[in-house]
Amino acid sequence: MGDRHYPDGTLLGRARVPGFDHPRIVTVRNNELIDITAAGFALVRDIAESGRAAEHVRTAPGVGLGNVDAVLANSVAADHDPAKPSLLSPIDLQAIKASGVTFVVSLLERVIEEQARGDKARADALRGEILELIGMDLSELVPGSETAMKVKEALIAKGVWSQYLEVGIGPDAEIFTKGQPMSSVGYGAEVGLHPISSWNNPEPEVALLVTSTGEIIGATLGNDVNLRDVEGRSALLLGKAKDNNASASLGPFIRLFDGDFTLETVKQSEIALRVEGQDGFVLEGHSSMNQISRTPESLVAATVGGHHQYPDGLVLYLGTMFAPVKDRDGVGKGFTHKLGDVVSISTFELGTLSNSVNLSTKCPPWIYGASHLLRDLAKASLL
Repeated sequence: MGDRHYPDGTLLGRARVPGFDHPRIVTVRNNELIDITAAGFALVRDIAESGRAAEHVRTAPGVGLGNVDAVLANSVAADHDPAKPSLLSPIDLQAIKASGVTFVVSLLERVIEEQARGDKARADALRGEILELIGMDLSELVPGSETAMKVKEALIAKGVWSQYLEVGIGPDAEIFTKGQPMSSVGYGAEVGLHPISSWNNPEPEVALLVTSTGEIIGATLGNDVNLRDVEGRSALLLGKAKDNNASASLGPFIRLFDGDFTLETVKQSEIALRVEGQDGFVLEGHSSMNQISRTPESLVAATVGGHHQYPDGLVLYLGTMFAPVKDRDGVGKGFTHKLGDVVSISTFELGTLSNSVNLSTKCPPWIYGASHLLRDLAKASLL
């Protein structure tokens, strides 16, 4: 990939293009962004459901929109020129789902969030107490196993019971709705924090593109923006902590599975995170997908099947093992975002997703929904 923000491979995305009311379907060929919008394939949803998504994207005729790097640069909110093409989130009608506490090694931080009840100062002390109590490497635990149940029982006996223990090491995965279809933002856009939050963080993740039949056909990068103080106060506040204006970012493109890129490739991905603040603060971290406690296939099976259908397919965030604890404003105060932070999430296989941080009330409001998209496509005779 080199220094590029996008990988080689069969790439599928969406772009805002001057002169068109509706988003355009795009791919990348020879470092150029290509518009492949056509009747019958004017939705990412329809391409995904076609049964031949990768083949279609590779062979569809198209029109050049310019150098990809130039389009990426114009997609950055602060530098955006509406007279030029820019990227959008690479999905449209798909449901936006997410899985939580899928890395047992991140379970500790979730328990701390809840036990600290949003108090950053108390988190460090709790971290030490719980580690001493457990006395083992959490990465060795297999959710639902006999050993995992013994650890859970020991924590309960000591009064450190948590909702996160059940979904982290119990038999059932946590699956929740991250946002409504059409609500996600793409590369370069601002991501939103609810203004009530004073303790929050990015969650760098791989997200899978899944069809209505449950077939996994591609992957992209995602930032599952999280309000640690809100979620820590009560698990019942998960919706408020997770689903706010511009709180779900995806991109830059979906990379579709083909002969060179498969789900097995995703399972070995190394995800790098970098947060750069206007105050000079830099936070770096990484997640190793091979440390995931629940397989991607099992998470998809827990989401879609006989118990729940998604006729337009879905995208599923797979969770993260990274919980930032680096002090930002003083010893023991931990990490939280500041407005203007630039969050970059990268893998060799999927490129780089970069967004700047703002309040959800200050990010551009979400005003273009599924009804607007379908009406615009109908007017253009593309449905």
